[in-house]
Amino acid sequence: MENLFQLFYSCSGISTDTRSIGSDSLFIALSGENFNGNTFAQEAIQKGAKFAIVDDTTVADHVRIFCVPNSLEFLQKLANYHRNKFSIPIIGITGSNGKTTSKELISTVLSAKYNVLFTQGNLNNHIGVPLTLLLLNESHQIAVIEMGANKPGDIAELCEIAEPTHGIITNIGKAHLEGFGDLAGVFKTKIALFESVINNEGILIHDIDNDLIAGSVGYPHLKTFGTTNKADLIGTLVTMNPYVVFHYQFGDYHSPELHTNMIGQYNFSNFLAAVRFGIEFNMDFETINTAVCSYLPSNNRSEIKKTAHNVLILDAYNANPSSMLSAINSFAMMETEQSKLMILGDMLEMGDSEKEEHEKIIALAQKTGINTIFVGQAFDNVKTPFDSISYCANRIDAELILEHVKFKDKLILLKGSRGIGLEKLIPHL
Repeated sequence: MENLFQLFYSCSGISTDTRSIGSDSLFIALSGENFNGNTFAQEAIQKGAKFAIVDDTTVADHVRIFCVPNSLEFLQKLANYHRNKFSIPIIGITGSNGKTTSKELISTVLSAKYNVLFTQGNLNNHIGVPLTLLLLNESHQIAVIEMGANKPGDIAELCEIAEPTHGIITNIGKAHLEGFGDLAGVFKTKIALFESVINNEGILIHDIDNDLIAGSVGYPHLKTFGTTNKADLIGTLVTMNPYVVFHYQFGDYHSPELHTNMIGQYNFSNFLAAVRFGIEFNMDFETINTAVCSYLPSNNRSEIKKTAHNVLILDAYNANPSSMLSAINSFAMMETEQSKLMILGDMLEMGDSEKEEHEKIIALAQKTGINTIFVGQAFDNVKTPFDSISYCANRIDAELILEHVKFKDKLILLKGSRGIGLEKLIPHL
C-alpha cells in the first residue's frame, strides 16, 4: 500500500467528489449507504484527476485506476502516513459542545504568530480529519484538528489517524445519545483523546472547572485554566450585555478587560482555552488579547443579528441537553433593557432519552419566566400548558405565529438542532 501512497505526492491534492474534481488530483472513491464512489472513477479521470483509488476490481485498469481492499481505510492510512512526515504540534479538540468554536478561537489566536492548518467548517469525522491532515505542507507550523463523534470508538479511531501531541476536551454532555446510549458512553468515547495524548507523552490543556473530566486526569504534562486559583490561568467573567467581557491572570500578569464579539456564558471557557493555548505556544499577552477580541462568530453559532424590529441571538447550528441548558441559563442572565423571547427547536438524535430531555427543557423554560415558543415534534409530543409557552409542531406553524403576533423590541434567542432550521425564521422577526 505504501507504493500507492506515493501517487499522492505526484498529484495536486485529494478529490472525493467528481462535482469538484481538482486538476491532477488523486481521486479516492468513497462509498456510502446511497452511493458507490467506484462508479465515478472513470468520470474523475476524464474530468482531470491524475489517478484514482477504488475498492472494486471491475473498474480498476491498473494504469491510472488502482484497486485497494478498502478505499476509506486507504484514505485514513495515507493521512496518517503523511501526518508522520511532520514533527509539528498536532492539537486535537473534541467535546459534546463548543469544539468548533474552540477550534476557531484557538486557531485565531495561534494564527497571530504561526502558520496554522485547522479544520474547515465541521469536517471533523472519519473522512474530514484525514482530508484536513492531507493538506499539511512544509509551511505549516501547527495543526488544529477538530474531532467529532456520534458513536463509541470514533475519537479513538481519529486519534490513530492524527496522533495528536496536544489535546483539549471542551466538555462532556448528553449529545448523540441515539448512538452512545448514555452519558457514560459519551465519556468513554471522548476521553480517548486524553488517553491518546498521554500515550504520546504530549500536552493536555484542561478546564479545571469541568468536574466530570477533572477526576479522570492525572498526568504531569497538564496545563489548566478555570475560575479558581487551582488553575494555571485564572479567568473572571465580568459581564454579558450581551457580549462576553472577561479578564484573566497568569502568574504575575493581569490582563485588561477583554471585550469580545461573542455572547453566552458558555463561550467564556472557550476564550480561556484559546488564551491558554496561546500562552503554551509562547505568544505574548498583547497579541493573544488582540486576537481574542478580534474574533467574529459565523455559521449560526452565537451570532448577534439585528432585524428591523428585534435583536436576535442565533445559535441554531446544533443542540443537545447540555448546550440547550447552557444557552437558556446564559440568556436568562443577560443584562438588557429589552424584553426577552426564546424560540427553541427540537434536540435531535436523543434516542430513548428524547421524551425525558425535552420535558426538562420545558421545565427550565418555565422556571426562567421568559416567553418561549417551542418548535418541533419532540417538544410538541410532551407539551405542558404554561401561559408563557407556545408549541409548534414544525417551523411552518412557527412562521404563522410570528406573522400573526409581530414581535417588536425583543431580545430573541433562537436555539435548536440544525435539522429544525430556526434560522429560516429570521425574515419573520
